[in-house]
Amino acid sequence: MKYILKTGLITAALLAVGCTSTAQEADPVPTPNVDVAVSAVGIGVTSLETSMAFYQDTLGMRAIATFEISHMDEIVLVAPNGGSAIVLMEYTDGIERNVTNLPVKIVLRVPDPAALAANIRAAGYEIVREPIPSAEVGGAIVGFARDPDGYLIEILPTQP
Repeated sequence: MKYILKTGLITAALLAVGCTSTAQEADPVPTPNVDVAVSAVGIGVTSLETSMAFYQDTLGMRAIATFEISHMDEIVLVAPNGGSAIVLMEYTDGIERNVTNLPVKIVLRVPDPAALAANIRAAGYEIVREPIPSAEVGGAIVGFARDPDGYLIEILPTQP
């Protein structure tokens, strides 16, 4: 009974904030007291030039650093209002890697999700789902698009 009650409360809490979980642990694993912040997430791309045009010209991000290291070239991008960075990584070492249509999702918050979807469409990229209210997440506006390498871009409104 204690397990069922604890699991039910956890599920209710996750649903209240719009999350779901399939984990069925009775007791969470204790974690050390560590102050962690995500600084950046890197994604492999087939072309830095093409991806840079998408993230900069279509999404409005700006490059803050570039790196040429032995096996890859990188461009670090940030959104105009801050947040975690995205690192575009093009491998240059001749080793073939799959960097397309991977199960990766990049979540963006913008003041006008419909306008961003229109920008993405006008640039010739796929809109998977128009940003409209979704009953699956309590009526929140959610949209999806794909970047040049097929990464899923989730489009959400900026929170008030």
